[in-house]
Amino acid sequence: MKRTTRMGTGAAATAAVLIGTGVITSAPANAHGYVEGPLSRSAACNVGLNADCGSIVYEPQSLEAPKGFPNSGPADGQIASAGGLFGGVLDQQGADRWYKNEVTTGPLLMDWKYTAPHSTDKWHYYMTKQGWDPNSPLTRDDLVLIEEVQHDGSKAITNPDHTIVIPQDRSGYHIILAVWDIADTVNAFYNVIDVNVVGEGIPDQDPPSVPMGLDVVSVTSGSVSLDWLDSSDDGGAVTYVIYRDGEKIATSSVSEFVDSQVTSETTYEYTIVATDPAGNSSADSDAAVAVTDRAPAVDETSPTVPGYLHSMGETTDSVDLMWNASTDESGSVEYLVFRDGTQVARTSMTMLSDSRLAPATRYSYTVTAIDDAGNISDPSNDLIVTTEAEAEPEVQPDPVVDGSWDPKASYATGDEVTYQGSTYRAVQAHTGIGDPNWITAPSLWQAVDGAAAPEPTPEPTPEPSEVGTWSATDTYATGDRVVFDGKTYEAVQSHTGNGDPNWIYAPSLWQLL
Repeated sequence: MKRTTRMGTGAAATAAVLIGTGVITSAPANAHGYVEGPLSRSAACNVGLNADCGSIVYEPQSLEAPKGFPNSGPADGQIASAGGLFGGVLDQQGADRWYKNEVTTGPLLMDWKYTAPHSTDKWHYYMTKQGWDPNSPLTRDDLVLIEEVQHDGSKAITNPDHTIVIPQDRSGYHIILAVWDIADTVNAFYNVIDVNVVGEGIPDQDPPSVPMGLDVVSVTSGSVSLDWLDSSDDGGAVTYVIYRDGEKIATSSVSEFVDSQVTSETTYEYTIVATDPAGNSSADSDAAVAVTDRAPAVDETSPTVPGYLHSMGETTDSVDLMWNASTDESGSVEYLVFRDGTQVARTSMTMLSDSRLAPATRYSYTVTAIDDAGNISDPSNDLIVTTEAEAEPEVQPDPVVDGSWDPKASYATGDEVTYQGSTYRAVQAHTGIGDPNWITAPSLWQAVDGAAAPEPTPEPTPEPSEVGTWSATDTYATGDRVVFDGKTYEAVQSHTGNGDPNWIYAPSLWQLL
């Protein structure tokens, strides 16, 4: 909106009060923003013009509540306090309770002070109607929109001042509600400004200008997008009423609208009427005609059933699943994997390793296919598998030693022991773990009587299994080796092939050497 240097008398009075009183405001505790010209109710508390305000005097910038006013936001009776903040003191309402900024009808400059200039959607301004009760709690029904300032989502500091229009029919004590909608949160800031309108309150009987340039911007099978030029009015903000085929279907505070309640392949005629806060209405705009598109064909065919769900192997805590691919006319499917009736995965692959299972436990699996339109196939075969049991830990017998050395004892550097008729001295402090070979470790023990430390007996190296050519249908035992495509593989577990030529690549069955 174009900025102006014209100030209402409220802004001038604010400047005079601040200079005359010499008030120094405290530092904000949680910085946001508030209206300081004309003084909002919280700002007047901050500079001492309002008494008995409570702790709001320290945080006039912190009146934050959910956005969406008037459809949502603070409840009636709690609008001034943004939902009861700071004890709800600001909701006290009376004709003589609060300091009033003196203003005139016509343009009025609203000046925001931003202590944290958030990214912004818009500002919107409301004013109490003629005949409102100043001694009753403020409600939505008391207010009417008089101005809306749209923003581009950038920081609020780029547009701190707005000119609103005080309607000609207002006179005496009124309240202006300023709402600042934040772009990147669900909240807004709410400020009420108490004003005394100087003037006779001449009724507004002039309607807004007729909306011009109504145009159909875009059309689909289920929507029609419209826009038009802004109407002008001397009484404040304009509201647009949208008509489809002569029936009122919606209102809008901006000069654009999307009608999503239409049928495909249908002709519609639209007109727009502008209204002002006093209830005056313009004449109808010129009509715009739109013909909706034909609706796209609906995919109602489910994918084929995933086939041959089977296990490629189980461990104590996992099951490797595999199944045959489904087909669908869309050409794109995913798979929903269910364990004991509960979905545990969604994947585009035809295999899944289901882990974090319990050992020695029975599980039931099924798989269904789903396409882009959400059609789901019947379930695959029901696969029952049982995870492996945990192996019993081997009990190691205590080592048998000859002499005073104990393979589980703690020794300090220099300690001497005997073993198999020889004497040894500890090279460093250590505690044994029961390994009978530690006496032979030169980093721990040194023979002191000239005897050489016994050498540990080497373990025999196992002979490799006979290597043969891999067959997709043969039976193999763990450790069997085969040759396929010039490469040697070793069986990870015992199994019998089902003829699938890809099983040689399954890491749960074969390991490339």
